[in-house]
Amino acid sequence: MNVSKCFPLALVILCITSCKLSKENNTEIETAGLEATVNILRDQWGVNHIYAKNQHDLFFAQGYAAAKDRLFQFEVWRRQATGTVSEILGPDELERDIGTRLFQFRGDLEEELNHYHPNGSEIINAYTDGVNAYIDEILQTPEDLPIEFKVLNILPKKWTPEVVISRHQGLKGNVSRELKYGMAVAKIGEEKVKELMWFHPNDPNITLDPKIDASLLSEDILALHKAYASGVQLEEQDIDKDYLDDGSNNWVLTGNKTESGFPFLANDPHRRVALPSLRYIVHLVAPGWNVIGGGEPEIPGVSIGHNDFGAWGLTIFRTDGEDLYVYDLNPENLSQYKYKDKWVAMKEVEDEIQIKGEDAVKVTLRYSVHGPVTYIDSLHHKAYAVKCAWLEKGGAPYLTSLRMDQAETWEEFRDACSYSNIPAENMIWADKKGNIGWQAVGITPIRKHHSGLVPVPGDGSYDWEGYLPIKERPNSYNPTNGFLATANENVTASDYKHQNTLNYLWSDSYRGRRIKEVLSEEKAFTMKDMEKLQSDYFSIPARSLVPMLQHIKMKSEKGEEAKNRLLTWDYILDEDSVEAGIYAMWEHIIRQEAEKAFIPKEVTEMVSIQLEKIVSWLEMGTETFGPSFKKLEKQEFLRNTFRLTLQNLEEKLGDDIMQWHYGQANFKHSTMKNAISPFVNDSLKKKIDLGILARGGNSFTPNSTGNNDNQVSGASFKFITDLSDWDKTLMINAPGQSGNPNSPYYNNLFELWAKNQYFPAYYSRQKIAEVTDDTTILIPKNR
Repeated sequence: MNVSKCFPLALVILCITSCKLSKENNTEIETAGLEATVNILRDQWGVNHIYAKNQHDLFFAQGYAAAKDRLFQFEVWRRQATGTVSEILGPDELERDIGTRLFQFRGDLEEELNHYHPNGSEIINAYTDGVNAYIDEILQTPEDLPIEFKVLNILPKKWTPEVVISRHQGLKGNVSRELKYGMAVAKIGEEKVKELMWFHPNDPNITLDPKIDASLLSEDILALHKAYASGVQLEEQDIDKDYLDDGSNNWVLTGNKTESGFPFLANDPHRRVALPSLRYIVHLVAPGWNVIGGGEPEIPGVSIGHNDFGAWGLTIFRTDGEDLYVYDLNPENLSQYKYKDKWVAMKEVEDEIQIKGEDAVKVTLRYSVHGPVTYIDSLHHKAYAVKCAWLEKGGAPYLTSLRMDQAETWEEFRDACSYSNIPAENMIWADKKGNIGWQAVGITPIRKHHSGLVPVPGDGSYDWEGYLPIKERPNSYNPTNGFLATANENVTASDYKHQNTLNYLWSDSYRGRRIKEVLSEEKAFTMKDMEKLQSDYFSIPARSLVPMLQHIKMKSEKGEEAKNRLLTWDYILDEDSVEAGIYAMWEHIIRQEAEKAFIPKEVTEMVSIQLEKIVSWLEMGTETFGPSFKKLEKQEFLRNTFRLTLQNLEEKLGDDIMQWHYGQANFKHSTMKNAISPFVNDSLKKKIDLGILARGGNSFTPNSTGNNDNQVSGASFKFITDLSDWDKTLMINAPGQSGNPNSPYYNNLFELWAKNQYFPAYYSRQKIAEVTDDTTILIPKNR
C-alpha cells in the first residue's frame, strides 16, 4: 500500500474555504503547530468532518477537536495512563497508580509508535500536539473549563505519546479468572469445576501443578493488576465543597443477499454504556486519507468505519494473553527467584508517586523474566508475576486501525490486521468490488505445556513458545453462504489446525445464533432489515425455556395466568411487554437458583454457570438435571422458580400483573449519570444526568442491553453501511459526541439511541454541507 497516494475526494480540500457557508457559523482560530489551514465542519448530530491539506495537520486537528469535546474524559485517561490519579483523588488511588506504573510499556518508544503505521510516530505526535494546543487555548480562559474540573478544582495537563499507547483500557486476558479457577480447583477438584464451567471447543487441563501450594492462593496476589484495570470512581472527599448538595455483534453480507446488489456491513460493539460515550465518531480527510467512523476519542484514527474502498468492523475474539506465574524465592535473598534451576535477581525500578494531601510515596517496581511482579509473600518465600502478551510491542488497543483506515483491498486489510495485537478481535471486511472477509486478530501465545486457565510455576517449565502469526488465526473469504457473522461466541471451525492457541471460554451463542438465523433467510436484505436486526429483542433462551412450562400446573390463579401469557408470547423482550417482564425475571431467577443449588458454597466467588449450560441441562430428556455430583427434580425446579418470579415481581412492581411490563423506571431502562452527579446540587444534577428512558432486550438478544435493570453495558455506538453508496451509512453514538454538559451535542443522541434509531453519517462533501451546523477554521499561528 502506498501511504502517500491521494484519494479522489481529497481534491475537495482545496475548495473548502470558498464553499458558501453562513459567515456567522464560521469560527477562525489561530493555532501554533499547524502547517496549513484546517477546516472542521460540524454536522447537526455533532460529528466533526475534518479537512486538512496534509497528514500532520489532519491528526493534529483530530486531537484538537476530540480534546475540545471530551476534555475531562481525556484528563482521566491521561491520569490513568500515567499513574497520577492519586494526585487528585488521594491515597485511596495509590494502589491503582502503583499498578499502572508496574504495567507500563517500557520498550523502545519509536519502534512502538511506528508499529501502528509506517508514519506512526509522526501521526501520534501530531495528535498529542493537537490535544495540547486545545489545552493551551482553554487555559487562557479557565472559567470555560467543563464543570468537572471546577468541582475537582483541577486543571488539565499536557499529553505525550506515552499516554496514547497506554494499555490501561485494553481488553487483555483472563489472569483474574485464572487465579479464581486455580483456587476453585484447589477447593472442589478439577472435575467439578469442569462440570460447572462451559469450557470449549476443547477439553483443557486445569490440574494444578504439585509445585503450586494452593493454600497460598488468594485475591491479594492480583490486587495491583485489578486496581490498574478498574475504572476511576469519584468519592465525596475529592469534591470541592462549593459544588456539593457518579461483548459485540458484527456481520457482513455479499451483494447476492442484498437489495442494492452491494455488500452490507453492520457492527455494534458492546462495552460500558456511560456518560460520556466510550466511542467518538469522526471523519478524517486529507491526501491519502478519507475515513469515517467510530473509535475511542483518545486514540487517533478510526477503528470501525469505512474509507472510499471498503468497510470494516470488530467484535472480541476470546483470547488469553495473560498467565500467572508462581516462584520460589531465595530464603537468603528475597529479591531472587528460582528460574531454570538458578537464582535470578528481579529487575527493580524505583519510582515516586504524588498523593493529594499527603507526602509522596516511594515505591519499588519489580519484574521477573516473565513480567511485572504483583505480590511477594515473604513469609512463605513466594512471588507472583503476570506474563502479559499485551506488553509486547504493538499492544496499545485499536491503534493499528491507522493501517486499516488506508486499506483498499482484502489483501491490504489482512496485512493491516497482522499488526493488530490488542485487543483480539473478529475483524470483518467488505469492499466495493463485492468481496467480504473475516480475520481473527490479536497476539496469541503458544502454550504447549498448559491451558492457561490456572496458575503455573515460574521455574521455566511452563514458558510460552512464541506467538502465532496473526494471519494463521481463523479467517474466511467470500464464503459460499454469502455472509459472515460473529457475536463473541466460538466461530472457529472444528478442523482448525492451531487448536492449542484457542481460548476455552466464549460467550453464550444465543446472539450469534439469532443473527445467523435471520441472515440465513432467502430474501434480498435491505438497510431497514439491518436496522431491525441490530435492534432485535428476540430471545432464543426464552424459546427454549418457555415451552417447558406447558405441562406444569401452577398453584395459584395468578401463576396460571402468567404461565399462559408466556405460552402465547412471541419471545420478544419489548420494553412495553408484560410477558417480557415476566420472562426476564424468570430467566434471572433460573440462573440465580441454579447457581445457588449447584455451586458449592466455598467457590461461589470463583466460578459461575453460563445460562447456555443451565438450559442444556434442562433440555435433556430426563426428570432430573444438573451436574453429576448434584441433581434437582426438573419440574419442581421450574415450578419453584416461576413461583419466586411472581413473588419478586409483586415486591418490585405491585400486585397488578398489567404493571409488570418490562421497560420502566423500576425494571428495564437507561439512566446515564455524570461522574460528579452524587456530589452536586439538584439543579446541576438535572443538567448533567440523563434518563430515565425505556429499554428492552437483555444480554442474550442481538440488541444486547445487559441483565441489570439500568443498562450499563451494550452498544452505545452502532454502524451500518451499504457499499452501493457511502451516504447511506447509518450511525448512532449515545448519549452524544460531547462530554461537556454545556454543549448542544452532550445528549442530543440519547433519545434517538434509546428508541433504536440512527442518523445518516454522510461522507460526500455535498451532503455534509447540507447538514453542517458550524465550521471551525484552524489557522497556523505565526506563519
